[in-house]
Amino acid sequence: MHSRFITASVLLIGLLFSQPGRADDHAAVQTAWRLLDYIAVDYSGAVEDGRIVSPSEYDEMVEFAGSVRTRLDQLPFHPQQARLVADVTALEAAIAARAPPDHVASLARSLAARLLDAYPVPLAPPGPPDLARGAGLYAEQCASCHGVSGGGDGPAAANLDPPPIAFTDRARAQERSLFALYQVITQGLDGTSMPSFAPLSPEDRWALAFYAGTLAYPASLVPDGERQWRSDPSLRAVLPTPEAFAAMTPAQLAAALDEARAAALTAYLRRHPEALSAAQGATLDLARTRLREAVAAYGTGDRRRATDLALSAYLDGFEPLEPRIAAKDSALLGRVEAAMNELRAAITRGQPTDTVERLAATVRTLFDEVEGSLAADADSDVTAFVGAATILLREGLEALLIVVAMIAFLRKAGREEVLPYVHGGWAAALAAGGATWVAATYLIAISGASRELTEGFGSLFAALMLVSVGIWMHGKSQADQWQRYIRERLSHALSRRSGWVLFLLAFVVVYREVFETILFYSAMWRPQNATALLGGIACAVVLLAGIGWAGLRYSRQLPIGRFFAVSSLLVVVLSIVLAGKGVAALQEAGLLEVQPLTGLPRLAALGVYPTAEGIAAQLFTLAVITAGFWYNRRSKAMP
Repeated sequence: MHSRFITASVLLIGLLFSQPGRADDHAAVQTAWRLLDYIAVDYSGAVEDGRIVSPSEYDEMVEFAGSVRTRLDQLPFHPQQARLVADVTALEAAIAARAPPDHVASLARSLAARLLDAYPVPLAPPGPPDLARGAGLYAEQCASCHGVSGGGDGPAAANLDPPPIAFTDRARAQERSLFALYQVITQGLDGTSMPSFAPLSPEDRWALAFYAGTLAYPASLVPDGERQWRSDPSLRAVLPTPEAFAAMTPAQLAAALDEARAAALTAYLRRHPEALSAAQGATLDLARTRLREAVAAYGTGDRRRATDLALSAYLDGFEPLEPRIAAKDSALLGRVEAAMNELRAAITRGQPTDTVERLAATVRTLFDEVEGSLAADADSDVTAFVGAATILLREGLEALLIVVAMIAFLRKAGREEVLPYVHGGWAAALAAGGATWVAATYLIAISGASRELTEGFGSLFAALMLVSVGIWMHGKSQADQWQRYIRERLSHALSRRSGWVLFLLAFVVVYREVFETILFYSAMWRPQNATALLGGIACAVVLLAGIGWAGLRYSRQLPIGRFFAVSSLLVVVLSIVLAGKGVAALQEAGLLEVQPLTGLPRLAALGVYPTAEGIAAQLFTLAVITAGFWYNRRSKAMP
């Protein structure tokens, strides 16, 4: 009887999500996905230890796999179609060989994911469903058969054959996703008293599916589920999008976590789907979705929308994962960023559709590599320790060198009363960084665009100020020039107004690094590796303190002229680095166009990124500094 229900549901799935001009394609994709879902769930009831334990169920598995092949043949051409056909061939062979259920389920679900990647169709509601509306619809439409509490014991249940499903049956609920419930509500079940509720709006059907999906998971589990969702950022990788949650069964979630945690999360998220919507930005799944939409928009000639979607694929889907990727495989991060830049440049320039599709396929392949990299050794203490230490050293060294140079300069000048402005600047930046961490963790989700804009403008502002400081220091690099400056200008140069300029410079350069570091650590934080992460941070703090102490000590021993020469060179290098980083950040935010330069290496530590705009900004910065140094030398040569 269960098999008849499945067959009837599968045969009617094609009516879902009908859209003018694409109804047949969507029907074939939806039907194939549903068949694969049933194979993944029900094959274990047909084969056990290489033996057929239910011939009727086994025959259905063979039939379903063949039906998937038939529907794939009906779909329009896509570059991934050959891969899909190869995958369904492997699935048919595994079923014919009576392979273990886990292997068959893995093949079926992998094929289902690739199918939706090639032929995207909606698997979740466009917005969070209204659970109160769902409860009202259930009371009106469903309670007479399924019972007020979902136990299958409504007033009309005694006269129904087969009896209505008990939504409170946890064992059955474990194997059915919200998307599966939505399909049954939409299509009904042939051979049973379950009618189709297609006349309801899609929003109402989704609300009803979500409400019915809560009945096996009592409200008493919700507080635990909410605590987990808010305190463990790693759950966003397991349930990255509403689509992933709607398509995932509680049994699959339990396999990824454990049964108790999965039950609590299911109880919470099915009652509060808005929590998923808030987290959907930080995911590779969203990046893939936006990428598909960008290619589709470009194919229709809508270049502006394609550009926006490609940018969203990076900012909303990939960029929040950068900290973890940078800590594990910085080379892979560079390849992804370069490929995304190349794709956006091709869209902007109006390259042929085949070229855009090829570049998008390259990005998707890199996303697969990223997914594998993040999954492998995900909870390694060594990875967490090294990543935490590396990030703080990399981000903190630039700011430390600038602040040390400012402090050393003031001490050389004998103007230590101005030091509080510098110390106030970096201290205020640390306090602002702490406020950023609180906001990013508990109050708001800082978007990728906001992050890149903050880094970009902060870098360019700091570079601009450092260029002027570097030229000024170079002009005082000769002892006689410094002595004359001391006599004539020092009392006016370091006024209170200049002190506030130093405060602002210290604040900007430190907050820029603190801002990025805080967001990196927020993304990397896992309760299970907290000790290793904190250990890496502590190690980096000790190293940075040692570098700062050595810089200040060494600067005191340098003669005035050499001190200014070394300081000006350091400031010049940092200004060029920051100019490159600033332009790169604004390009990633979509504010500047991208013209990739092939063959040029990516040296993020030096601010060198293979784009024409970034290199031009660094060359311009170097040209301004060179002109300033030339002017200084010319002024010295004049009587």
